[in-house]
Amino acid sequence: MKKEIFGIQADGGFTLIEILIAIFIFAVLITTVFGSYRSVFSNTETMDRDMDLHETGQNCLQRIILDLESIHLSMPPRYSPSDFNEAPDPYRFVSDVSFSGNSTFSRLRFASLSHLPFFPDLREGITEIVYYVQPIEDGHFILKRSDNLYPFIYIKEKGIDPVLCEGIQTFRLRFYSHDGTEHDEWDSESEAFKYETPKAVEIKIELTNDLTTQSFETVVVLPVNRKKKE
Repeated sequence: MKKEIFGIQADGGFTLIEILIAIFIFAVLITTVFGSYRSVFSNTETMDRDMDLHETGQNCLQRIILDLESIHLSMPPRYSPSDFNEAPDPYRFVSDVSFSGNSTFSRLRFASLSHLPFFPDLREGITEIVYYVQPIEDGHFILKRSDNLYPFIYIKEKGIDPVLCEGIQTFRLRFYSHDGTEHDEWDSESEAFKYETPKAVEIKIELTNDLTTQSFETVVVLPVNRKKKE
């Protein structure tokens, strides 16, 4: 027996409407499968970038911690404040706030035993470390780390200083004196600070990859510090 559907005869085979329905279902399945693949790949890429950002932030924070935990200071009785016409203490601890556009960032200078030698100069010793933020293209910022062995000849920021991390949104340091007073800046050669060095340093770093922002914070208790000169 023959059946007639929409004017088309079928003899035990598929009708046109059945074929169209099958094609439609297949198209829906293919679209769903490819959509799922795109979603998986997109999520995987986002997760990879987030993990890279997290690893960068952790490495950056760990480097600063290691440098601070190896701090070198001039201690009494050998230390005495510099006179007006004398060179400042080479092992002074100084931090201020720098401005770049609408952003403010901490800048830190201190002496440390955690020098990172680069070939061919493999010397070791006390080094002057400077952390500072520098603007780059498209309104982005990078954190640089200057590392200069004694006698600390250079005093200006150099373009060749290594980049510690990119995507900086926040680099903020806070300093705590022996009595717990909080400061955004510090100068161990200043009478205003009684020639004291901080007891602890709070570090806050925020990094972005334009998709997400991650924050990293810690407090480093310095292994050595100089108390107020009364």
